[in-house]
Amino acid sequence: MRTDLTTLPNGLRIVSEAMPGLASAAVGLWVTAGGRHERPEQNGIAHFLEHMAFKGTERRSALQIAEEIEDVGGYINAYTSREMTAFYARVLEADVGLAVDVIADIVLNPAFDRKEIEVERHVILQEIGQALDTPDDIIFDWLQEAAYPDQAMGRTILGPAERVQAFGRKDFRTFVAAHYGPERMILSAAGAVDHAALVRLAEEKFGHLAAKPGPHPEPARWQGGERHEIKDLEQVHFAMGFRGPAYRDADAHTAQVYSMALGGGMSSRLFQKLREERGLCYSIYAQAGSYDDTGMITLYAGTSAEEIGDLAMLTMDELKRAAADMSEAEVARAKAQLKAGLLMGLESPSSRAERMARYLAIWGRVPGLEEATAEIDGVTTADVRAFGERLASGAEAALALYGPVAGAPGLEPLRERLGQG
Repeated sequence: MRTDLTTLPNGLRIVSEAMPGLASAAVGLWVTAGGRHERPEQNGIAHFLEHMAFKGTERRSALQIAEEIEDVGGYINAYTSREMTAFYARVLEADVGLAVDVIADIVLNPAFDRKEIEVERHVILQEIGQALDTPDDIIFDWLQEAAYPDQAMGRTILGPAERVQAFGRKDFRTFVAAHYGPERMILSAAGAVDHAALVRLAEEKFGHLAAKPGPHPEPARWQGGERHEIKDLEQVHFAMGFRGPAYRDADAHTAQVYSMALGGGMSSRLFQKLREERGLCYSIYAQAGSYDDTGMITLYAGTSAEEIGDLAMLTMDELKRAAADMSEAEVARAKAQLKAGLLMGLESPSSRAERMARYLAIWGRVPGLEEATAEIDGVTTADVRAFGERLASGAEAALALYGPVAGAPGLEPLRERLGQG
């Protein structure tokens, strides 16, 4: 399939892929502004702003926004991450114009009605409370904070309740004015979509925006550390992170292959050794996450207070063992899983639209599938072992523990088990 890319004079980019045989399309606006673009006193505002986009515009009420999309059988949603905010819809081919119009309206013309701000404030406070009651969600916020303390990269996307309680109309308008310029916007669509028509829609809805480069986010500074939160839960939630590669680092794909082989599925080392052989946990996995200028290899497991010591130490043993004897078969399996996940995801127009927007934000272009799979294929067993050795022997680490953790090992004993002490 061909990827079409057009850049308007003001810097807004339009990217699309037509998928023959589909009757529907996914279309969305990705804005390269998220949690890490907030100043300390703004923490949580990018996410709050995403919510407020659906609470009414100068032309539409909150109900009308929902009804116009759902009346034609579509759906509309949004999300906020540390580096992006996305507003997207899935509609039939004939309704792509409607979807673009609604998305443009909610992003460019939010009303910020004071009554609606108060209603949504309570919704977000409930969301924060729910996150605090979901240990296997909140543990990752605490791990992020331990790895990147006192900086934008380490703060939560939802923000603290005290900040959310204080935001008003001026705060939203200030953030939008600073970060929602056309150079930071990508209109991406896949499925039953015509690129020329999409460009005309973009020119109509966004062409009037003046070019306005936004400020760069605070650089990420990995510091590492640990956080132990004692609470009377059934399980200890264990999350450990190691400093990993950024998107554009040479070993970014190696990190993905390593993490997949270590803990990416039922055949992975951590799953087989700690769950299948030892029965120490129900959930255990590893994953690689990257950002513009940093990354993290994350290990997670849930276990009992009695088993956390054994689980944590044996996990360190598996890290050392992976560096020494990761096999050709394991690496081949991990690469097959990554490629299959990529290709299966691209059968969905929503996934395809998101992929194009993300790659365009990172690389300024959209690599073809052949290039993407070749990058994975190019990772060797020697690369994976060397990456594992660097991680086990000296990578900076962070730790978060939640639950009955009084007897759990801290970061220093775990580093000593790896031979880093």
